[in-house]
Amino acid sequence: MFEPGELRAVILHLLEQKPRHGYEVIRELETLTRGTYAPSPGVIYPLLTMLEDLGQVEATSTEGARKVFSLTPEGREAAGESKREAESSLKRLQRLGDENAWNETGPVWRAMHNLKAVLRQSLSTRRDKDAQLQVADIIDEAAKKIERL
Repeated sequence: MFEPGELRAVILHLLEQKPRHGYEVIRELETLTRGTYAPSPGVIYPLLTMLEDLGQVEATSTEGARKVFSLTPEGREAAGESKREAESSLKRLQRLGDENAWNETGPVWRAMHNLKAVLRQSLSTRRDKDAQLQVADIIDEAAKKIERL
């Protein structure tokens, strides 16, 4: 999806717009592509950690274990240097989303993304097996109801 260094430039660009936590970065990229592409946390968080080690971003804790990342002066400079590359990458992602817009089904699409976001957030913090089974039952029941339509 990205050439070497492109995702780094994109993240710096997004953080230049406003401080974000990792899942907000993921959601923004997913939104740009209309759900066609969403980088995994296993890609985004190590990159944010690397940028933090380089002194280009700093993390502040908010609710729970979530960290909000913002640019440092060095990060602002790096974002400025890679602005053209970041904008080009974002335009490419947006074109990808436009090309796949036929997938979009209005309120159903919104609801699917809402469910996906809630599941990511809820299941990333809850390791309770009973809660996971309850979630699976709810999703299975919804699938059965949709199938019957």
